[in-house]
Amino acid sequence: MCDTLYIVVPCYNEEEVLPETARRLGDKLRGLMAAGKISPKSRVLFVNDGSRDGTWGVISRLHAADPLFSGVDLSRNRGHQNALLAGLMTARDRCDMAVSMDADLQDDVDAVDAMLEKYSEGCDIVYGVRSSRKKDTFFKRVTAEGFYRVMNFLGAETVFNHADYRLMSRRALDGLAEFREVNLFLRGIVPMIGYIVGTVEYERGERFAGESKYPLKKMLSFAMEGITSLSTKPIRYITLLGFLIFLVSLLMLVYSIVRWAHGDTIVGWASLICSVWAIGGLILLSLGVIGEYIGKIYLETKARPRFLIREILEDGNGKAD
Repeated sequence: MCDTLYIVVPCYNEEEVLPETARRLGDKLRGLMAAGKISPKSRVLFVNDGSRDGTWGVISRLHAADPLFSGVDLSRNRGHQNALLAGLMTARDRCDMAVSMDADLQDDVDAVDAMLEKYSEGCDIVYGVRSSRKKDTFFKRVTAEGFYRVMNFLGAETVFNHADYRLMSRRALDGLAEFREVNLFLRGIVPMIGYIVGTVEYERGERFAGESKYPLKKMLSFAMEGITSLSTKPIRYITLLGFLIFLVSLLMLVYSIVRWAHGDTIVGWASLICSVWAIGGLILLSLGVIGEYIGKIYLETKARPRFLIREILEDGNGKAD
Protein backbone atom coordinates (compact mmCIF):
# COMPACT_ATOMS: atom_id res chain seq x y z
CA MET A 1 0.00 0.00 0.00
CA CYS A 2 1.31 3.46 -0.95
CA ASP A 3 2.21 6.01 1.71
CA THR A 4 0.21 9.19 2.18
CA LEU A 5 1.93 12.45 1.28
CA TYR A 6 0.92 15.90 2.51
CA ILE A 7 2.42 18.99 0.90
CA VAL A 8 2.35 21.75 3.52
CA VAL A 9 2.34 25.32 2.17
CA PRO A 10 2.36 28.30 4.58
CA CYS A 11 0.67 31.33 3.04
CA TYR A 12 0.75 35.01 3.92
CA ASN A 13 -0.92 37.42 1.47
CA GLU A 14 -0.58 34.94 -1.41
CA GLU A 15 -3.92 35.62 -3.09
CA GLU A 16 -2.28 36.37 -6.47
CA VAL A 17 -0.11 33.28 -6.71
CA LEU A 18 -2.28 30.71 -4.92
CA PRO A 19 -4.45 29.60 -7.90
CA GLU A 20 -1.35 28.79 -9.96
CA THR A 21 0.33 27.13 -6.97
CA ALA A 22 -2.74 24.96 -6.45
CA ARG A 23 -2.84 24.01 -10.14
CA ARG A 24 0.80 22.90 -10.22
CA LEU A 25 0.69 21.06 -6.90
CA GLY A 26 -2.62 19.43 -7.81
CA ASP A 27 -1.18 18.19 -11.11
CA LYS A 28 1.89 16.88 -9.29
CA LEU A 29 -0.12 14.92 -6.72
CA ARG A 30 -2.49 13.49 -9.31
CA GLY A 31 0.45 12.38 -11.42
CA LEU A 32 2.10 10.68 -8.45
CA MET A 33 -1.18 9.00 -7.52
CA ALA A 34 -1.68 7.75 -11.07
CA ALA A 35 1.86 6.34 -11.05
CA GLY A 36 1.10 4.49 -7.81
CA LYS A 37 3.81 6.34 -5.87
CA ILE A 38 1.54 7.88 -3.23
CA SER A 39 -1.82 7.13 -1.67
CA PRO A 40 -5.06 8.69 -2.99
CA LYS A 41 -5.44 10.09 0.52
CA SER A 42 -2.55 12.48 -0.14
CA ARG A 43 -3.36 16.18 0.09
CA VAL A 44 -2.10 19.72 -0.36
CA LEU A 45 -2.43 21.54 2.96
CA PHE A 46 -2.45 25.34 2.75
CA VAL A 47 -1.86 27.23 6.01
CA ASN A 48 -3.24 30.77 6.15
CA ASP A 49 -0.97 32.79 8.42
CA GLY A 50 -3.39 35.62 9.21
CA SER A 51 -3.29 37.03 5.68
CA ARG A 52 -4.70 40.52 5.12
CA ASP A 53 -5.89 39.82 1.59
CA GLY A 54 -8.25 37.15 0.21
CA THR A 55 -5.89 34.20 0.73
CA TRP A 56 -8.25 32.27 3.00
CA GLY A 57 -11.12 32.84 0.59
CA VAL A 58 -9.04 31.33 -2.23
CA ILE A 59 -8.15 28.33 -0.03
CA SER A 60 -11.82 27.84 0.90
CA ARG A 61 -12.87 27.89 -2.76
CA LEU A 62 -10.12 25.46 -3.72
CA HIS A 63 -11.26 23.04 -1.00
CA ALA A 64 -14.92 23.35 -2.01
CA ALA A 65 -14.04 22.57 -5.62
CA ASP A 66 -11.61 19.72 -4.95
CA PRO A 67 -11.05 17.74 -1.71
CA LEU A 68 -7.42 17.30 -2.81
CA PHE A 69 -6.86 20.72 -1.20
CA SER A 70 -7.12 21.16 2.56
CA GLY A 71 -6.67 24.30 4.62
CA VAL A 72 -5.68 25.50 8.07
CA ASP A 73 -6.61 29.01 9.17
CA LEU A 74 -4.55 30.39 12.06
CA SER A 75 -6.24 32.74 14.52
CA ARG A 76 -3.78 35.52 13.63
CA ASN A 77 -0.45 36.12 11.95
CA ARG A 78 2.22 34.09 13.75
CA GLY A 79 5.09 34.28 11.27
CA HIS A 80 6.35 31.88 8.62
CA GLN A 81 8.05 29.39 10.98
CA ASN A 82 5.04 29.04 13.28
CA ALA A 83 2.67 28.72 10.32
CA LEU A 84 4.87 26.00 8.85
CA LEU A 85 4.98 24.17 12.17
CA ALA A 86 1.19 24.41 12.47
CA GLY A 87 0.82 22.78 9.07
CA LEU A 88 3.33 20.03 9.82
CA MET A 89 1.75 19.22 13.18
CA THR A 90 -1.72 19.16 11.58
CA ALA A 91 -0.47 16.81 8.84
CA ARG A 92 1.45 14.60 11.28
CA ASP A 93 -1.56 12.48 12.27
CA ARG A 94 -2.85 12.30 8.70
CA CYS A 95 0.21 11.37 6.63
CA ASP A 96 3.22 9.09 6.38
CA MET A 97 5.44 11.89 5.08
CA ALA A 98 5.16 15.62 4.54
CA VAL A 99 6.86 18.01 2.14
CA SER A 100 7.05 21.65 3.16
CA MET A 101 7.47 24.39 0.58
CA ASP A 102 6.66 28.07 0.02
CA ALA A 103 3.68 29.25 -1.98
CA ASP A 104 5.64 31.50 -4.36
CA LEU A 105 6.55 28.61 -6.75
CA GLN A 106 10.27 29.34 -6.53
CA ASP A 107 10.84 25.81 -5.25
CA ASP A 108 10.85 23.28 -8.09
CA VAL A 109 7.74 21.13 -7.68
CA ASP A 110 9.33 18.33 -9.71
CA ALA A 111 11.98 17.86 -7.01
CA VAL A 112 9.26 16.11 -4.99
CA ASP A 113 9.81 13.01 -7.19
CA ALA A 114 13.47 12.81 -6.21
CA MET A 115 12.55 13.36 -2.56
CA LEU A 116 10.15 10.42 -2.71
CA GLU A 117 12.91 8.25 -4.15
CA LYS A 118 15.19 9.17 -1.25
CA TYR A 119 12.31 8.45 1.14
CA SER A 120 11.79 5.01 -0.41
CA GLU A 121 15.51 4.34 0.13
CA GLY A 122 15.04 4.87 3.86
CA CYS A 123 15.65 8.60 4.40
CA ASP A 124 13.55 10.23 7.13
CA ILE A 125 14.51 13.77 6.14
CA VAL A 126 15.31 14.92 2.61
CA TYR A 127 16.60 18.47 2.17
CA GLY A 128 15.92 20.43 -1.00
CA VAL A 129 19.19 22.24 -1.74
CA ARG A 130 19.69 24.91 -4.37
CA SER A 131 22.10 23.80 -7.07
CA SER A 132 23.13 27.38 -7.89
CA ARG A 133 22.26 31.04 -7.35
CA LYS A 134 22.77 32.22 -10.93
CA LYS A 135 19.38 33.93 -11.00
CA ASP A 136 20.08 35.96 -7.86
CA THR A 137 21.50 39.46 -7.97
CA PHE A 138 25.08 39.85 -6.76
CA PHE A 139 23.87 41.46 -3.52
CA LYS A 140 21.29 38.73 -2.88
CA ARG A 141 23.80 35.97 -3.62
CA VAL A 142 26.49 37.42 -1.34
CA THR A 143 24.12 38.14 1.55
CA ALA A 144 22.34 34.78 1.29
CA GLU A 145 25.53 32.71 1.20
CA GLY A 146 26.99 34.90 3.94
CA PHE A 147 23.87 34.16 6.01
CA TYR A 148 24.55 30.41 6.01
CA ARG A 149 28.27 30.81 6.70
CA VAL A 150 27.72 33.21 9.60
CA MET A 151 25.00 30.96 11.05
CA ASN A 152 27.28 27.92 11.02
CA PHE A 153 30.24 29.93 12.35
CA LEU A 154 28.18 31.10 15.31
CA GLY A 155 27.05 27.58 16.14
CA ALA A 156 23.62 27.37 14.46
CA GLU A 157 23.90 24.15 12.44
CA THR A 158 22.14 24.58 9.10
CA VAL A 159 22.24 22.94 5.67
CA PHE A 160 23.98 25.23 3.16
CA ASN A 161 21.63 26.72 0.53
CA HIS A 162 18.62 24.99 2.08
CA ALA A 163 15.56 26.97 3.14
CA ASP A 164 12.36 25.17 4.18
CA TYR A 165 11.85 22.90 1.17
CA ARG A 166 12.18 19.43 2.65
CA LEU A 167 10.52 16.06 3.09
CA MET A 168 10.01 14.64 6.57
CA SER A 169 8.78 11.17 7.45
CA ARG A 170 6.17 10.52 10.12
CA ARG A 171 8.97 9.50 12.49
CA ALA A 172 10.82 12.76 11.84
CA LEU A 173 7.61 14.75 12.40
CA ASP A 174 7.13 12.97 15.72
CA GLY A 175 10.68 13.94 16.60
CA LEU A 176 10.00 17.56 15.65
CA ALA A 177 6.96 17.59 17.93
CA GLU A 178 9.28 16.91 20.88
CA PHE A 179 10.94 20.31 20.44
CA ARG A 180 8.88 22.69 22.57
CA GLU A 181 10.69 26.01 22.22
CA VAL A 182 8.69 29.14 21.43
CA ASN A 183 11.50 30.79 19.48
CA LEU A 184 11.35 28.73 16.30
CA PHE A 185 14.09 28.37 13.71
CA LEU A 186 13.22 25.18 11.85
CA ARG A 187 16.27 25.31 9.58
CA GLY A 188 18.37 24.73 12.68
CA ILE A 189 15.98 22.51 14.64
CA VAL A 190 15.35 19.92 11.91
CA PRO A 191 19.06 18.92 11.64
CA MET A 192 18.96 18.23 15.40
CA ILE A 193 16.34 15.51 14.90
CA GLY A 194 18.87 13.15 13.35
CA TYR A 195 17.78 9.89 11.67
CA ILE A 196 18.75 9.13 8.08
CA VAL A 197 18.99 12.23 5.89
CA GLY A 198 19.44 12.87 2.18
CA THR A 199 19.63 15.85 -0.15
CA VAL A 200 18.11 16.69 -3.50
CA GLU A 201 19.45 19.51 -5.64
CA TYR A 202 17.10 21.70 -7.65
CA GLU A 203 17.11 24.95 -9.59
CA ARG A 204 15.19 27.68 -7.80
CA GLY A 205 12.97 29.74 -10.10
CA GLU A 206 11.61 33.26 -10.07
CA ARG A 207 8.69 34.25 -7.87
CA PHE A 208 5.50 33.73 -9.90
CA ALA A 209 3.57 36.69 -8.45
CA GLY A 210 3.40 38.98 -5.44
CA GLU A 211 6.25 40.36 -3.35
CA SER A 212 9.04 38.69 -1.41
CA LYS A 213 8.24 38.15 2.26
CA TYR A 214 11.93 38.30 3.20
CA PRO A 215 13.52 41.69 2.50
CA LEU A 216 17.00 42.39 3.89
CA LYS A 217 15.71 43.76 7.20
CA LYS A 218 13.65 40.64 7.83
CA MET A 219 16.52 38.37 6.79
CA LEU A 220 18.79 40.04 9.35
CA SER A 221 16.13 39.62 12.02
CA PHE A 222 15.69 35.99 10.96
CA ALA A 223 19.43 35.39 11.25
CA MET A 224 19.54 36.90 14.74
CA GLU A 225 16.57 34.75 15.74
CA GLY A 226 18.30 31.62 14.51
CA ILE A 227 21.66 32.35 16.12
CA THR A 228 20.29 33.25 19.54
CA SER A 229 17.77 30.39 19.49
CA LEU A 230 20.30 27.68 18.71
CA SER A 231 23.71 28.72 20.00
CA THR A 232 25.46 30.36 22.94
CA LYS A 233 28.60 31.10 20.94
CA PRO A 234 27.95 34.88 20.78
CA ILE A 235 28.08 35.03 24.58
CA ARG A 236 31.31 33.04 24.55
CA TYR A 237 32.76 35.44 22.00
CA ILE A 238 31.82 38.35 24.28
CA THR A 239 33.74 36.64 27.09
CA LEU A 240 36.74 36.20 24.79
CA LEU A 241 36.49 39.83 23.69
CA GLY A 242 36.44 40.99 27.31
CA PHE A 243 39.51 38.90 28.03
CA LEU A 244 41.37 40.38 25.06
CA ILE A 245 40.46 43.92 26.10
CA PHE A 246 41.71 43.14 29.59
CA LEU A 247 45.05 42.01 28.12
CA VAL A 248 45.25 45.19 26.06
CA SER A 249 44.61 47.25 29.20
CA LEU A 250 47.51 45.46 30.95
CA LEU A 251 49.77 46.21 28.00
CA MET A 252 48.71 49.86 28.11
CA LEU A 253 49.48 49.92 31.85
CA VAL A 254 52.98 48.59 31.22
CA TYR A 255 53.45 51.08 28.38
CA SER A 256 52.39 53.98 30.66
CA ILE A 257 54.82 52.91 33.41
CA VAL A 258 57.68 52.71 30.90
CA ARG A 259 56.84 56.16 29.54
CA TRP A 260 56.72 57.52 33.10
CA ALA A 261 60.09 55.95 33.88
CA HIS A 262 61.61 57.79 30.92
CA GLY A 263 60.16 61.07 32.10
CA ASP A 264 57.67 61.30 29.25
CA THR A 265 54.38 61.96 31.03
CA ILE A 266 52.54 63.80 28.26
CA VAL A 267 49.20 62.05 27.77
CA GLY A 268 47.20 62.51 24.55
CA TRP A 269 43.52 63.18 25.07
CA ALA A 270 42.61 61.75 21.64
CA SER A 271 43.71 58.22 22.57
CA LEU A 272 41.80 58.49 25.85
CA ILE A 273 38.58 59.62 24.15
CA CYS A 274 38.87 56.87 21.53
CA SER A 275 39.39 54.28 24.24
CA VAL A 276 36.37 55.49 26.20
CA TRP A 277 34.12 55.39 23.12
CA ALA A 278 35.45 51.98 22.05
CA ILE A 279 34.96 50.40 25.46
CA GLY A 280 31.56 52.05 25.84
CA GLY A 281 30.44 50.70 22.47
CA LEU A 282 31.64 47.20 23.27
CA ILE A 283 29.83 47.27 26.60
CA LEU A 284 26.56 48.32 24.96
CA LEU A 285 26.99 45.69 22.25
CA SER A 286 27.65 43.03 24.87
CA LEU A 287 24.61 44.08 26.90
CA GLY A 288 22.51 43.97 23.74
CA VAL A 289 23.54 40.39 22.90
CA ILE A 290 23.02 39.24 26.49
CA GLY A 291 19.67 41.06 26.54
CA GLU A 292 18.62 39.15 23.41
CA TYR A 293 19.19 35.88 25.25
CA ILE A 294 17.42 37.10 28.37
CA GLY A 295 14.45 38.14 26.22
CA LYS A 296 14.26 34.64 24.78
CA ILE A 297 14.41 33.12 28.26
CA TYR A 298 11.52 35.43 29.20
CA LEU A 299 9.42 34.23 26.28
CA GLU A 300 10.26 30.56 26.82
CA THR A 301 9.30 30.66 30.51
CA LYS A 302 5.88 32.04 29.59
CA ALA A 303 5.33 28.97 27.38
CA ARG A 304 2.80 30.78 25.22
CA PRO A 305 1.16 28.73 22.44
CA ARG A 306 3.13 28.92 19.19
CA PHE A 307 -0.06 29.04 17.16
CA LEU A 308 -3.84 28.75 17.51
CA ILE A 309 -5.98 27.24 14.76
CA ARG A 310 -9.31 28.86 13.99
CA GLU A 311 -10.53 26.45 11.32
CA ILE A 312 -9.48 23.35 9.43
CA LEU A 313 -10.85 22.48 6.01
CA GLU A 314 -10.62 18.82 5.09
CA ASP A 315 -12.76 16.05 3.66
CA GLY A 316 -16.21 16.28 5.20
CA ASN A 317 -14.97 18.56 7.98
CA GLY A 318 -15.11 22.31 7.82
CA LYS A 319 -14.51 22.89 11.50
CA ALA A 320 -11.42 22.68 13.68
CA ASP A 321 -10.86 19.41 15.48
